[in-house]
Amino acid sequence: MFRIKNFTDNDDVKVIDSMGAFTVIEYQKDLSVMPENAAVAYYESEMNVRRRQVVCDVSKSSITLQAGAMQWMAGNVNATTGVKGVGDFFGKAVRGSVTGESAIKPEYKGDGILILEPTYKHILLVDLNDWNGSIVLDDGLFLACEASLKHKAVMRSNFSSAAAGNEGLFNLGIQGKGIVCLESACPKEELVEIELENDVLKVDGSFAVAWSGSLDFTVERSGRSLIGSAASGEGLVNVYRGTGRVLLAPVQ
Repeated sequence: MFRIKNFTDNDDVKVIDSMGAFTVIEYQKDLSVMPENAAVAYYESEMNVRRRQVVCDVSKSSITLQAGAMQWMAGNVNATTGVKGVGDFFGKAVRGSVTGESAIKPEYKGDGILILEPTYKHILLVDLNDWNGSIVLDDGLFLACEASLKHKAVMRSNFSSAAAGNEGLFNLGIQGKGIVCLESACPKEELVEIELENDVLKVDGSFAVAWSGSLDFTVERSGRSLIGSAASGEGLVNVYRGTGRVLLAPVQ
């Protein structure tokens, strides 16, 4: 049995979101400052530049983490590689090499709590039930998820256009029923949500944070011809077709 004091019950700590096994806390001020940087810390706090952490209740669900994301854990929590055999290891290594994510994501099981490293980025909790059980993520957003969810490499439809646009050919897809925890430079309050129903969305740049796995994602010329694309000044754009949702950040 364990007790934790002066953590989530600290006056400087605020719970800003909770879903499934995940709770997101935010430090309202940086109290560990010296006189020479106190002014900077004050204005950072005023501009919503604050440290955030994720608290995982492992008794509610086993947790899969991005490698290196764990800070500390208490109680009966055991870490494993999440690898179920040679074939599984090979598959995860291949997926990691093409998506840019860590090949091995540790899995934590038990009935204690797990605390992730603090970050100044924004934490987004996503319920895959709201995404028809399938979501595709932009590079580097994955932080944690319930271990029951499946990961896969999602390939873009056209190799040549993606390569020409300096975009990766693969993204990390997550499938199943459960909660995904993302680390984003943009807060949830500023994300633009677009719902498509047998329609198309074209985006000039990597502004999409996540999109439904049901959408067909390609990189194409903005105009019908090379001359038209050059005249418009846009060149290549990211294109999402079909029925599903896209989350867009207003800035990169």
